[in-house]
Amino acid sequence: MYKVLIAEDEDIIRKGLVYSVPWTQMQCSVVAEVRNGVEGIEKIKETQPDILIVDINMPVLDGLEMIRRTYEKYDYIAIILSGYSNFEYAQKAIRYGATGYLLKPLKIEELQDAVQRAEKECEAKRVYVNKQLSREELRCFNLLEEEHEKTYCDEVAKQMLCYISDHYKEKIVMRDVAKHLNYSETLLNKKFKKATGITFLEYLNRYRIQKALSLLQSGHTVQETAWKCGIGDYKYFRTVFKKYVGCSPSEYLAEIS
Repeated sequence: MYKVLIAEDEDIIRKGLVYSVPWTQMQCSVVAEVRNGVEGIEKIKETQPDILIVDINMPVLDGLEMIRRTYEKYDYIAIILSGYSNFEYAQKAIRYGATGYLLKPLKIEELQDAVQRAEKECEAKRVYVNKQLSREELRCFNLLEEEHEKTYCDEVAKQMLCYISDHYKEKIVMRDVAKHLNYSETLLNKKFKKATGITFLEYLNRYRIQKALSLLQSGHTVQETAWKCGIGDYKYFRTVFKKYVGCSPSEYLAEIS
């Protein structure tokens, strides 16, 4: 069972998450519920959760700051809840290792999808820690295997995928994509999520890290790889890489050498 901690200051929403979500069916158990980031930090230390469901806007200490203070020390996957469709919040969430960014009012199906992705990442980390992947399996690690098998019917989503392929080395923000394709950001986000099942930012990060794996295998340094795959900041690159691969870039290089 995966241990889940829920951090949400609104009692009705928090209790709804605790009692209305079929956690047992998802192989999860809620080990703690908290109302603010200070309580959250205490419970993270106490319960060592696998998955965090975290509201951004909480009193005393907000959700992002709670994660920032704990994500490097404690091995969990975070799913962010927010009432704001803000790209900056999403960027910060990913920077601190979050795997999902869900908007309120929350849909149970979206939460279940996010939890399933978090479980896969937890399992990937466990597999790496247990040294169950051979050198060849690490070299063949594929973050986009399921995506490559899909056939997308939506032409706008296809154009967005092409944009990622052409511009992943550059800084990409949704407003640039919207300007390039001449659609609103809201429409693009909805079409991409409906066609692919994941957000544009999630796919972009997977695509970049997949490129990073190839670059590392071909002899590039970690710093070179960070720049060439479109994530120039080394600390951010390390965080995103570890989130998806389960180890740091340096650890990955050591394992495949």
